[in-house]
Amino acid sequence: MTRLLHRFLGCAVVAAAVWLPAPAAAHPAPFSFVDLRIQSTTVDLEVVVHAFDVAYELAVQPPNRVLEPGGLGGRAQRLAALVRERLQITVDGARLDVAAWSDPEPLPERQSVSLRARVELEGSPGRIDVQAVMFPYDPQHQTFVNVYDEGALTAQAILGGGDPRYEYFVGSTQGTLAVIQRFVPQGIHHILIGPDHLLFLVGLLLLGGSLRRLLLVITAFTIAHSITLALAVLDVVRPPGNIVEPIIALSIIYVGADNLLVRGGRDMRVWIALVFGLIHGFGFASVLREMGLPTGALGWSLFSFNFGVEIGQVAVAVVVASALAWLRARNEKAGRQLAVAGSVGVIAAGTFWFVQRVFFSGGMA
Repeated sequence: MTRLLHRFLGCAVVAAAVWLPAPAAAHPAPFSFVDLRIQSTTVDLEVVVHAFDVAYELAVQPPNRVLEPGGLGGRAQRLAALVRERLQITVDGARLDVAAWSDPEPLPERQSVSLRARVELEGSPGRIDVQAVMFPYDPQHQTFVNVYDEGALTAQAILGGGDPRYEYFVGSTQGTLAVIQRFVPQGIHHILIGPDHLLFLVGLLLLGGSLRRLLLVITAFTIAHSITLALAVLDVVRPPGNIVEPIIALSIIYVGADNLLVRGGRDMRVWIALVFGLIHGFGFASVLREMGLPTGALGWSLFSFNFGVEIGQVAVAVVVASALAWLRARNEKAGRQLAVAGSVGVIAAGTFWFVQRVFFSGGMA
């Protein structure tokens, strides 16, 4: 009986020795680190990966062997190839070609391994994009990116889960130009594909008027939406979209109704553009936030997007106002009839959007 009890206890000790360390073998730190040091014509890279991840990917056992001198043996090239494949960096749209990584350097104090590389550039960089999915086997894995611009830490980002990309604009003339080149076209594109903003603008132009009057209307709309766009993007004021979108629809209804009721009275379109432009600015902000704003170039990105929106608005206004002026010059009655019909169409579209956004999209709930 005693011998049987000793045998049972011995088996229990062996089982405990096998199974109890299992939690300690779980991933101790699911993080990688990427440092980019940007100079005028070079980019220095350092990638720090945890020994556990390296051991898993390269089938090294025990994992701590990775931290020993020569512990990777002939696997160093495989690790460099893995980093090259899963860390993709582009400079101004061109893939950064890392010809060679340094030999892996053990960092025992961090339980990690470091690889370094330097890439010479043909000119000063403007925009740098980083995409990292370093260890897909671990869905919790994250990659911390640190960007040093001319020696100063200027940006940090965490890549992982559903957000594996990061965009950085260098703090130089080339970086500023890269911001402008990206966000001006985005502003133009957004105003041209945004039917509610366009219809609001067209509604303001239907009654025609002098060039000065029309410029004042467009300028008031631009100033107003620029103010709230900046406030929303900077998180000073951020009303919920389910409130903003129905109010934008109401603003369209109001413009059409005002056109039908003005009847030669006082022209209030400048004030309408100014007041409701504040609401439209919050709508623009939701789009701009989805694009992802570079924290290091926030001012230029806001300015560029607004400038693009203004270009789109002016282009639409020139076409619409010119067509209406031409029609009125040829047939005044037809011009008035078109303004009435157009205003009714504006009201109908605004009503449709209001009903859709309140009752079918969870708006104003």
